[in-house]
Amino acid sequence: MSMARLICGAVLIAASFGVVAAEQAGSSANAMAIARSNACMGCHAIDRKLVGPSFQQVAEKYKGDPQASAKLEKKVKSGGAGVWGSIPMPSHPRMSDADIKVVVGWILAGAPLK
Repeated sequence: MSMARLICGAVLIAASFGVVAAEQAGSSANAMAIARSNACMGCHAIDRKLVGPSFQQVAEKYKGDPQASAKLEKKVKSGGAGVWGSIPMPSHPRMSDADIKVVVGWILAGAPLK
């Protein structure tokens, strides 16, 4: 393989990593905007407990659970209590399923800021 082809391949691989990083940053910003507009940030913070657990604590608790997305999407939509203590999580019936999926995916990814 020629040196030019190797360099071109390396540039393409590096560019693809940049695109993925940009998409993840945009996704994180979108998820945070959705969380803020649906009052999630009133009870949850990214890295510390408020009324409810931090998003990072939620990610850690559900790490490796293949049903985590479905469980958390249902919890956001319907609300509930008992998993993190006696204070109930209110339901969010008006939050769209698409928005819930975005926020839950972001939380399970560890709620990255970028």
